[in-house]
Amino acid sequence: MEVLKEKVEEEEEAEREEAAVRAERGEKVVRPMEVRREEAPMTQEMLRDLERKLSDTEMAIPEKLSTFTKDTIAISKLPLSYQSNTLKEEHLLQVADSFSRQYSHLCPDRVPLFLHPLNECEVPKFVSTTIRPTLMPYPELYNWDSCAQFVSDFLSMVPLPDPLKPPSHLYSPTTVLKYQEGNCFDFSTLLCSMLLGAGYDAYCVNGYGSQDMCQMDLTRDVCPLTVKHQEVVQEEEKVPPKKYAVKPPRDLTSRFQQEQETKKQEEIKAEEERRLREEEERLLDVEKAKTDPLHGLRVHSWVLVLSGKREVPESFFIDPFTAHSYSTQDDHFLGIESLWNHKNYWVNMQDCWNCCKDLVFDLGDPVRWEYLLLGTEKSHLSLTEEEEDGLNDDDDVENLGKEDEDKSFDMPPSWVEQIEISPEAFETRCPNGKKVIQYKRAKLEKWAPYLNSNGLVCRLTTYEDLECTKTLEIKEWFQNREDMLELKHIDKSTGLNVDYFKPGHPQALRVHSYKSMQPETDRIMEFYDRARVDGLVKREETSKTMTEYYRGRSDFLFYRHVSFGDRVKKLSLNSAESNPRPIVKITERFARNPEQPADEDVAERVFLISEERIQLRYHCRDDHITASKREFLRRSEVDNKGNKIVMTPDMCISFEVEPMEHTKKLLCQYEAMMKLKNEEKLSRHQAWESELEVLEILKLREEEEEEHRLTISIYDTKRNEKSKEYREAMERVMHEEHLRQVEAPLDYLAPFLAQLPPSEKMTRWQAMRVKDECLSDFKQRLIDKANLIQARFEKETQELQKKQQWYQENQVTLTVEDEDLYLSYCSQAMFRIRILEQRLNRHKELAPLKYLALEEKLYKDPRLVEFMKVFV
Repeated sequence: MEVLKEKVEEEEEAEREEAAVRAERGEKVVRPMEVRREEAPMTQEMLRDLERKLSDTEMAIPEKLSTFTKDTIAISKLPLSYQSNTLKEEHLLQVADSFSRQYSHLCPDRVPLFLHPLNECEVPKFVSTTIRPTLMPYPELYNWDSCAQFVSDFLSMVPLPDPLKPPSHLYSPTTVLKYQEGNCFDFSTLLCSMLLGAGYDAYCVNGYGSQDMCQMDLTRDVCPLTVKHQEVVQEEEKVPPKKYAVKPPRDLTSRFQQEQETKKQEEIKAEEERRLREEEERLLDVEKAKTDPLHGLRVHSWVLVLSGKREVPESFFIDPFTAHSYSTQDDHFLGIESLWNHKNYWVNMQDCWNCCKDLVFDLGDPVRWEYLLLGTEKSHLSLTEEEEDGLNDDDDVENLGKEDEDKSFDMPPSWVEQIEISPEAFETRCPNGKKVIQYKRAKLEKWAPYLNSNGLVCRLTTYEDLECTKTLEIKEWFQNREDMLELKHIDKSTGLNVDYFKPGHPQALRVHSYKSMQPETDRIMEFYDRARVDGLVKREETSKTMTEYYRGRSDFLFYRHVSFGDRVKKLSLNSAESNPRPIVKITERFARNPEQPADEDVAERVFLISEERIQLRYHCRDDHITASKREFLRRSEVDNKGNKIVMTPDMCISFEVEPMEHTKKLLCQYEAMMKLKNEEKLSRHQAWESELEVLEILKLREEEEEEHRLTISIYDTKRNEKSKEYREAMERVMHEEHLRQVEAPLDYLAPFLAQLPPSEKMTRWQAMRVKDECLSDFKQRLIDKANLIQARFEKETQELQKKQQWYQENQVTLTVEDEDLYLSYCSQAMFRIRILEQRLNRHKELAPLKYLALEEKLYKDPRLVEFMKVFV
């Protein structure tokens, strides 16, 4: 602490000089760690007066307090590391106490350090040892944003007992996870443990925050889900105009009327913006009137992530309550007292008069950050290249090594058990499966998967007013839906509903926009075209029209527009299916087919069914400015008298760009008209099928909304009933088989009794035969076993003799390695021979005893005992 004392004295001298300069300029002098509020400098008397006033101030503490305390925690079931300290931890607490006493003596204006609060077992633990770096086994928890969101969702916020002081207890992350609630220090400790395990350079911060952040009040913040991301619109490359292109028709609309209409729209928009601005200003004035008397004094804890590791480009703060990231310049963070990780503890020695905006997070700088333990991984004060070149690196390394050997003290390992999150808890996320967050003009509700029968996991309700009384729109997110529904957007102002689907819907539906589920109303359906055979991309329907867009078809069709007439009234239950709307006009457009000439490749085909005409427009050649056109007057094949109508030239009206190149004969025109008639029938049939498909989709959607079926993975054994029943049945069968094998003794008569007739009663002669066969079979098995052992014994003996004979013959030419191998083989062979000899001798001794024991059992067997008595 001598270094700290000298440094403080130097800083005080520098502050006095700076104060003198500021006094000459007429500026205010501010001490470190004080937030600027008044213009006059504060003295010791003013500070005491402020503390006296604050003690008299009545603070409204939120009603929600922690539901788990030291009385509700089963301390006896906790590990020994929770209930006591090791010698190294006791040494660390002594070092921390010494550091705290000297710090309080040298900096009496600063608040006491937050070093060793009590844990759940009322045992003082150093804050750095409460952090347990852990990498979770879930890929979703590998990035900082997903970790912060999990902590924010999983835990319930509990305010500090005293908003002006750090808590007296700091529970372990395992206990916090078990009870799913905690204060800001509990949130930060858990989040910092997860981030350190994921490879981030993270620290827990003890400082001061705004009232909204300390109380997790998001009613002044805009919900992140309501912020619309600006889509980058790619400008299409303008095709340079041709030299001899036809000029577009002259615009005959009145510019004065357009300007007046634009001006009127701008005035309406400006009036609406002015009204909203006035409302915002009024509310801001009301909020400003409610100034926080504890501004700058509310204690809060958050997480600092420094740049460097995990490709973090810039240091930033994370609020563990909301999982939002903030810049280190943000106004919500009003000052920092200290910060720590699992290896060291640092005290901020910088001035926080401008909140955290001027802080430098170079933890290796001992002037700005006073560290508790030596041996930190943080580099010392950053030097310029010239200063680095002027230093003797070898001498510095030696000196630093000697100092570290003398003064360094390693941080003890964490006393917290391994942090574990079960798959059930990871899936449930929110406490009791539900969490509600109130934002500015919005309310966000979250549920655990499978908690709602319809698969609802999130709902965002946007309101028109700040009081949240007039609903503007609702967005609902779903998971595990069998119909692949992912998002439902309901606009209350227009009544428009938009359903978004993931790939896998039975009808390949992607987006469904509608105001009513009744057929023949305004709706738009978008499809996954790759999942459909016809390549349908979008279908737009009104009461009188239906427009379809295609992609990737072999016939190059990409557009079809169908116009309907008034339906003829018929008495039918399903009028839409049995009485379809009459088709008046069908317009089809085709993409360019490079395999055909442009003059023969149809670009647009119009079937005027009510007028009995067919219009064709062909693609335009690259070297032309107009395209060829044809119109067929479609007539019936016979007249009123039944006479066959002959094709005449007036039935085909054509405009040829190059009439000399394409001269169609009457027969070709007739064949083309017959082909168009068939295509017209096909187009009408496809339009009718599209109407039926719309009815089928609407019917299917109604059934899906009523049933709400959810998909369950085959690996989810707890929810999958079929898999659960099959597993339980298999376990029951295996258990019964095991019990049967254990309970049922070995029946030596079963093979011989099976040869007898099952329904007849056994006679004395049969009983004698069963006994004799059983004894003879057992005797034969004893003999076979003896013969098998004898054969193996003789085989091993013969192989050993052959090996010995080979050794006698080649003894002179053998190397040392060959002799070692020979001796090793002989040793193993003799061992096997001795074992076989012992087994054979033992078998010869026990075989008669076993035979007599079986014979005695047969005489006492209840199935043969009555016959044995008669025989005796």
